Amino acid sequence: MNDTAKPVGETDDLQIPHKRQIKSFVLRAGRMTTGQQRGWDECWQAWGLSLEQGTEGFLTAFTDPAPRVLEIGYGMGHSLVTMATQERDKQFIGIEVHRPGVGSLLNEARLAGIHNLRTYCDDAVEVLKQCVPDGSLSRVQIYFPDPWHKKRHHKRRLIQPAFIESIRPKLDIGGIIHLATDWENYAQQMLTVMNSAAGFDNLSTDHGYSPRPDFRPLTKFEQRGHRLGHGVWDLLFRRTGQEAV
Repeated sequence: MNDTAKPVGETDDLQIPHKRQIKSFVLRAGRMTTGQQRGWDECWQAWGLSLEQGTEGFLTAFTDPAPRVLEIGYGMGHSLVTMATQERDKQFIGIEVHRPGVGSLLNEARLAGIHNLRTYCDDAVEVLKQCVPDGSLSRVQIYFPDPWHKKRHHKRRLIQPAFIESIRPKLDIGGIIHLATDWENYAQQMLTVMNSAAGFDNLSTDHGYSPRPDFRPLTKFEQRGHRLGHGVWDLLFRRTGQEAV
């Protein structure tokens, strides 16, 4: 550590090319369970994708053409594996920053015997920027992202205008973005962001929230919330291709 004092008013700003991007996540240290480690050891080489592979890795992840669904922040991956099992005519690609969650997803996919699922273990912002070609996705889903419930932390929330703008070109025309949260305040912010976003139509008839579609499974956490009377808000928007100039 360099303790050399700087004169008053002198900073390192001129040496910094751009401000550090605020992260919507904090990496948690944690040991993998036996199953998670097995999923990583046995399946990552075949089903894992990396930033270094760029768009080529994304495009060649599957051999046959099919609609592609991208899920950002899938946690332990149980609902994503369920969707991939139920919709085998689609190709699912997940993004998760936490290695135990990735290991869990891979192990669950191995046990389910499915092959229409791939995953990144990285920052979704960078994956979208470096790997996902424009017009390549039929659906993007973001379920229960960290609500960062304290007001001073709202700037860390994932669903912001700039992030939605980065997703829009990745969707094919007619592609769907599906958001869900169990924090009403965050749901209101999501709705404001999406209703203001260029090139999207709200699939709700009243420009509000939508019923949970059948393709999104109920998680155990969500089922418990329903029993306790907690709300969950789903938002479904379709890309129109009519972006403002």
